[in-house]
Amino acid sequence: MSFRLHQGSAPLLVSIPHMGTGIPEALRGGYVERALAMEDTDWHLDRLYAFARDLGASILQPLHSRYVIDLNRPPDDQPMYPGAANTELCPTRFFNGEPLYREGAAPAEAQRGERLQQYWQPYHDALQGTLDRLRRQHGFVLLWDAHSIRSEIPWLFEGRLPDLNIGTAGGQSAAPTVAAAVVRAAAGYPRYTHVLDGRFKGGYITRRYGRPAEHVHAVQLEMCQCTYMREEPPYDWIAQRASQVQPVVRAMVEAALAACRKLYG
Repeated sequence: MSFRLHQGSAPLLVSIPHMGTGIPEALRGGYVERALAMEDTDWHLDRLYAFARDLGASILQPLHSRYVIDLNRPPDDQPMYPGAANTELCPTRFFNGEPLYREGAAPAEAQRGERLQQYWQPYHDALQGTLDRLRRQHGFVLLWDAHSIRSEIPWLFEGRLPDLNIGTAGGQSAAPTVAAAVVRAAAGYPRYTHVLDGRFKGGYITRRYGRPAEHVHAVQLEMCQCTYMREEPPYDWIAQRASQVQPVVRAMVEAALAACRKLYG
């Protein structure tokens, strides 16, 4: 099995596609030594989103690192953000642009295809299946795609990110009232900066599965890791910070879910 899925009963699925830390033994020798520390992981998000079980959410999370394959990239590997620095379906660079692999060891096309079938496809089959189940049960479903990132990465973006980066694919993946509810919830905690559809508008998961006309609403939250953890090794969870931001994230999720329920009575 390449993922873990907690089956909930509420019309809510929390996907955490970049929190995996496994690299199969057969692949480890191809990476540079630094890659085995997996610095670009979305650390501790299972812990941060522990409240989701209390909401009755289903929770989907991979076991393997994004360095093996990026579950939030399209299978044809088209860039998510044309004109900006992008990471690939099977990443070959760290977030600072330096190579992940030893010289000549980056995966060839056939190897990328194998990873797609072995790791990417099962995750997306589980994601689609869970969305279908919840929509049949409730008539609608909210997909919350959970991410975190270092607050400053010059190769990917200029300056410092807002603390809370809400993405709805430019308004395409969720109803306007759902997006507005999330923004209002974030604005209720002014110590944290926020933006809607800024640098991170939502990756493949948000764009692919968010279909408001079909009663599936998808929201991505890319949050700065400094709000709940140490951004440098050993990437520690900082309990005091986490305890302050966790209610904010919960309020945003609850607001989105309430807005969906209002749409469908």
